[in-house]
Amino acid sequence: MYPQAQHIAYQPPPVVPQPPQPHLQDPPIYRALIRIWADRDRTLPGRHDPEWCMLTAPREVFSGSRDPRGDAR
Repeated sequence: MYPQAQHIAYQPPPVVPQPPQPHLQDPPIYRALIRIWADRDRTLPGRHDPEWCMLTAPREVFSGSRDPRGDAR
């Protein structure tokens, strides 16, 4: 006969919490780009943009009654 197979339960390795990474300052070229965008009134990453909010706000697509002819089509 065949030998009995031994079943070993899988145990995942313990989770080791990672220390938080220090916040690095943006490189000078990125700060310069943000400054240029702000001077030209362009959208800035991480900043509130009222025009974008207006454009993406949900609007009522249909107005009036659903059946303008009244014949229940």
